[in-house]
Amino acid sequence: MFRELLSSDKKRKTVINLNSEDFENGLKQDENAVLIDVRTEMENRMARIPNSLLIDLMNPDFISKIDELDRSKSYYLYCRSGNRSYTVGNQMIKMGFENVCHLLPGIIGWKGEIEKDI
Repeated sequence: MFRELLSSDKKRKTVINLNSEDFENGLKQDENAVLIDVRTEMENRMARIPNSLLIDLMNPDFISKIDELDRSKSYYLYCRSGNRSYTVGNQMIKMGFENVCHLLPGIIGWKGEIEKDI
C-alpha cells in the first residue's frame, strides 16, 4: 500500500499518514527509507524506534538540519502522538521533499520494536 502512495503523485502536496503496520512495512521494504524522530532528546532517550535519526524539532538548527537531507530519499517521521511529525512532514514537502510519511498515532501507537536507554 505505501509503495502505491509514494509513487502515485510525484508532486505531492502533503505528508502521507501511515498506521503502525504500514509504517513498519514501509521501513522494511523501502530501500530509500530514512527514519527520523522529531521529538526532544529527553523523549528519545526514554523510548525510540530502533535505527531512528534524532532531529529535534525544538532545536534552533532544526530547519538547517532538515535542509541538509537528501531529497531523493523517503522519509518516515514520528513523534509522540503524530502532531509534530505531521507538521514537520508538511514543512519538508514545502521544502521540496517528495516522499514523506509519518506515523499517525505517533510512538504511543507504535506496535513494533522499541529501544530505551537504561
